[in-house]
Amino acid sequence: MKTMSKNGWILVLFLLGGIVIGGLLGNLAQNVPYLDWLSFGYSFGMEQPFVLNLQILKLQLGVSVHINVASILGVIIAMLIYRKV
Repeated sequence: MKTMSKNGWILVLFLLGGIVIGGLLGNLAQNVPYLDWLSFGYSFGMEQPFVLNLQILKLQLGVSVHINVASILGVIIAMLIYRKV
């Protein structure tokens, strides 16, 4: 008998969706008096991007991540939905 297993790519898709939607809701709730706690967060990453200049090609690499409370809640909700699906 074949057992049904969940696909890992679906989990990644759910998590990315939860991060994006949660971050968007956190930014939208920034100016709402009773929901401003959702926008509380922290940014980390590279201040200045890494630059590789090869005269004919210039590459810049920079990574910055902003995590807020709403994006964390979005990840938790996405994991709960994934478990139900």
